[in-house]
Amino acid sequence: MSRSVGVACWLAATAVAMANPNPAETKQTISHAFRPEQRPFTEERLGQLQVPAGFKINVFATNLGNARMMVTAPDGTIYLTRHKEGDVIALHDKDGDGRAEERSPVLKLKEVHGIALRENVIYLATTKKLLKATLSTHGQPEQPTEIADLPDGGQHPRRTLGFDPAGMLYVSIGSTCNNCEETNPEHATIVRMRPDATQRAVFARGLRNTIGFAWHPQTGELWGMDHGSDDRGNDLPPEELNLIKEGADYGWPFCHSQNQVDEIANKPKEGTKEERCAKAVAPALTYQAHSAPIGFLFYTGAQFPAEFRNDAFVAFRGSWNRAPATGYKVARVKFENGKPTRFEDFVSGFLVENGKAHFGRPAGLAMTKDGALLISDDTGGVIYRVSHGR
Repeated sequence: MSRSVGVACWLAATAVAMANPNPAETKQTISHAFRPEQRPFTEERLGQLQVPAGFKINVFATNLGNARMMVTAPDGTIYLTRHKEGDVIALHDKDGDGRAEERSPVLKLKEVHGIALRENVIYLATTKKLLKATLSTHGQPEQPTEIADLPDGGQHPRRTLGFDPAGMLYVSIGSTCNNCEETNPEHATIVRMRPDATQRAVFARGLRNTIGFAWHPQTGELWGMDHGSDDRGNDLPPEELNLIKEGADYGWPFCHSQNQVDEIANKPKEGTKEERCAKAVAPALTYQAHSAPIGFLFYTGAQFPAEFRNDAFVAFRGSWNRAPATGYKVARVKFENGKPTRFEDFVSGFLVENGKAHFGRPAGLAMTKDGALLISDDTGGVIYRVSHGR
């Protein structure tokens, strides 16, 4: 670690300790503020990305700004949300060459992020609103209508959406803070409801920020990647892959890893941290702390080799508070008999200059009609396309 980074870490930890003089709450507080410098996308840098043998990666679209979540329509149209720009973009690859030669803004919606598609209706989530818009025969969404309010954003204002096999709508609502006990029961949860927003209830809690979640194509079980808290140093707490079950509590903010008590977290209003952790559900797998998982997708296409079918992909946007930096890649999650067994790199190489800089931060994931994998980069404004055998 460089002297400047070490001084920054010491200053951050000292500031936290001064704000909270209770040694029991601060003795492990360590904050590494390290942000790799951004470099622009170039064709030369595209050639630096690594994918497994037999795969290739090309650019599907560029100059997209804060490209975040994507969904693929039955006609092949890719709908992309841009949280900072506050809009939804439609992208078309009509000649099938793996590049979007047509794009058009189809909706203006402040802070839009989450997107899901069901029965010709697009569902959208902003920080505080849940909306829907029917698609016309030409794929143009009608003016969206509000169907529900959502809690304030706080530390995690980007909500995500998904439909289970039975047609119920799920909304991920992140925490407002790093290690507090939330006052709103819907914060740090996944909420489930009918498509018209009725029968709304918390499905699972104790999830700090499970932006990426999806259902296993064979078992129908819900899996998601949760973000660990900050200020615990380089390696704690790890990011978690959870089997998310109805009514379960996954421990945040009182515990992490295999139900290990978080000494930095504030004490619960009722009971003890040990009691809360004893009842929490432990993760199925863990991953390097501060990697920042965003998109999560099960592969159901036919283009990739058969062994990839029903495995998952995770987009790790990358750390800002770890030295050295981690994430900045897309990983494959290998599943066997419906259960995850390991992570392995799938697309890497966005970190350059020995980890001091980057030219991309993966965010959203989608699968094209022909089975290619799309990866959005919300910093460089690029959508990458990974294909196999063509």
